[in-house]
Amino acid sequence: MLMQRFRATSKLLPHLSANKISPMSSSLVLHHPYPKRPCRGTLAPYSSSWPKDPKDKLPSLIQDMSVSTSSSSVAKQAIMPEDGVEQIELLSAVEDLHGGVVVDLKEVMDSEVFSSLLRASMSQWKQKGKKGVWIKLPIKLSNLVDAAVQEGFRYHHAEPDYLMLVRWIPETFDTLPANASHRVGIGAFVMNSERKILVVQEINGRFKDTGLWKMPTGVVNEGEDICAAAVREVKEETGIETEFVEILAFRQSHKSFFQKSDLFFVCMLKPHSSDIETQNLEIAAAQWMPVEEYAAQPFIRKNKMFDYVAEICLAKSDKDYAGFSPMRTTTSSGKRSYLYHNSRDMANIQATGDHQ
Repeated sequence: MLMQRFRATSKLLPHLSANKISPMSSSLVLHHPYPKRPCRGTLAPYSSSWPKDPKDKLPSLIQDMSVSTSSSSVAKQAIMPEDGVEQIELLSAVEDLHGGVVVDLKEVMDSEVFSSLLRASMSQWKQKGKKGVWIKLPIKLSNLVDAAVQEGFRYHHAEPDYLMLVRWIPETFDTLPANASHRVGIGAFVMNSERKILVVQEINGRFKDTGLWKMPTGVVNEGEDICAAAVREVKEETGIETEFVEILAFRQSHKSFFQKSDLFFVCMLKPHSSDIETQNLEIAAAQWMPVEEYAAQPFIRKNKMFDYVAEICLAKSDKDYAGFSPMRTTTSSGKRSYLYHNSRDMANIQATGDHQ
């Protein structure tokens, strides 16, 4: 553990005239004139029995030393053991909303230094009753991973530019949230005024060389709305400009992509162009196909889920099926969001007053 004695300097002497400075090993330790008492935790509130001499600057001095800046990976924190004032170096951290702390390291650090700081910090966090500890390590600090693992940390998730490690401190049930459990995908049902739908054949994937004509599909990007992802994927794969209409259905499956679950949304879009420009990297061919012909494909008919989705699309083409339309709204924290719902039936209910 990296610890150092608080060294007296000439700048501090005017404030410490009432204290006796005595040598201790190679450092100077400030001994306060007050009765010795057990340390009740770092920066614990001072007892009312302490002298209230306005000339005494020691409590304020300790508080000043405890302030850390976000620009450094190391924070200095003062404690008061029985024999004087000590300053201890800890990792800079911010408290989260669930009784834990988050360490966001940015500065290059030696693994042995980090290990010592982490042990000291863990000791303090345990004393304060902290629960989860999150350590975010950018790629340039990958040398610190082993030191963190040796202190009981485990991988939580990784992104292109960082790794997140976590540890649960209490000897109670671990309530830390798991890594993201689902991947979100879309399938685009794009039908024109001639009851023809936009279909593609892929260069790679499970349907390669099967002869299956399928809807354009893709994955929703991080921070992207489902409705926006559907429009983007159609444009990227076929060059067709579209307008999002509604979600017709969605499917959940498990152990799909690297053992993650999968949510797949079948979306209806209205085309605003007709000339196809195929993306050569992923798409082998694309065309407008009559919706009945699409539904009659052997693979579609043999696969129960594909067949039922085709029936939903046929029902929508006959205007007898209502899906879920997006309504722009905000979350409780003020973030922009979309609520998908059956707007047609909801409008009818509101018009007739049946909801009351």
